[in-house]
Amino acid sequence: MSSELKSMHMGQVTSFFIPTVTLVGQGCSKEIPNRLKSIGGAKPLIVTDKGIVACGVLKQVTDILDAGGVNYAIYDETVPNPTDKNVEAATAAYNDNKCDSLISIGGGSSHDCAKGVGFVVGNGGKIHDYEGVDKSSKPFPPYIAVNTTAGTASEMTRFCIITDTSRKVKMAIVDWRCTPSVAIDDPVLMMGMPPALTAATGMDALTHAVEAYVSTAATPMTDACAEKAMEYINRYLRRAVANGTDKEAREGMCYAQYLAGMAFNNASLGHVHAMAHQLGGFYNLPHGECNAILLPYVCEYNRISSRRRFGRIAELLGELTKGKTSDEASRLAIKAIRTLSQDVEIPANIRACAAKYGVQVSEDDIPIMTANAQKDACGLTNPRRMTDAAVAEIYRQAF
Repeated sequence: MSSELKSMHMGQVTSFFIPTVTLVGQGCSKEIPNRLKSIGGAKPLIVTDKGIVACGVLKQVTDILDAGGVNYAIYDETVPNPTDKNVEAATAAYNDNKCDSLISIGGGSSHDCAKGVGFVVGNGGKIHDYEGVDKSSKPFPPYIAVNTTAGTASEMTRFCIITDTSRKVKMAIVDWRCTPSVAIDDPVLMMGMPPALTAATGMDALTHAVEAYVSTAATPMTDACAEKAMEYINRYLRRAVANGTDKEAREGMCYAQYLAGMAFNNASLGHVHAMAHQLGGFYNLPHGECNAILLPYVCEYNRISSRRRFGRIAELLGELTKGKTSDEASRLAIKAIRTLSQDVEIPANIRACAAKYGVQVSEDDIPIMTANAQKDACGLTNPRRMTDAAVAEIYRQAF
């Protein structure tokens, strides 16, 4: 057994959280009515967003529910970075329609909003009461998460990210009770996802895998998931961006993002996410693109924590490391991340990302974003201690 394995994995009690049931594969969404019945749901609130409505995915799912004789209500006002106001409105829709279960349809935003409803419906109070780790005490209603993007893995995680509109902060809620009862990953529902969203969510999945792999809470189980996720992302993401109807690439990315979810759901994350959450909270910028922009900078900072692991990341992302020193190989990981990001046309920096979405950003916000990032629970498992000065400098470099 290597000394690294002894130091990183042994002598600690580990937990592994996943949904009770996961269905992956073309057409698996047809099982939703039967799965809903099996977990005790009769009238679900469907939580989704206008994009899912516009592209026809909601109708694909409601057609399945209609054919199965399932009554339901719909809340479709979720915004890309779901807010406490979304949770409040969706909870009112749940109660007003006398629902007894939840179905979320979409990517991380829809799933997170539905999880917020689950907290409040199951436990009372406001969503703000659950910021932090394992703050709930009662179970969720029956909950099925139907995923339509290959990136966030929110359909299978115990993470819920909700923007507190008064503080302009993304609340990181980590709670095993919010893991969906059933996760559905049907690549058929992902065929219409546009290239830019495919790229952003794919880079989000890569960030999950990388941060989990170098996390201080990594285990042999999370390592296996993270490594396979990185291998599949390197193999399939470019293809999925180039041709959204490539069924093999879409299914490959389904597995990749789910495996990355298994990794970070149990090993947690790092300062990429802690910092990206602030960009989302302050400027409402897309989470996946923020992660992709910050990832190489944080990896460069973290690289000395485990050159061997970063060298392995380079291999999994297609770099040739044979004959390289550990330092040289670890540097290739940063190169590979930047190359993939460029290939799938992620904005080069924060300003370019903001310009893309018509948002004004300012380096004057770096001090408060730095302070908030240092409070984010995701940073607790970063492999290198991150000082305030280091966080601020990374923000400046990424701007």
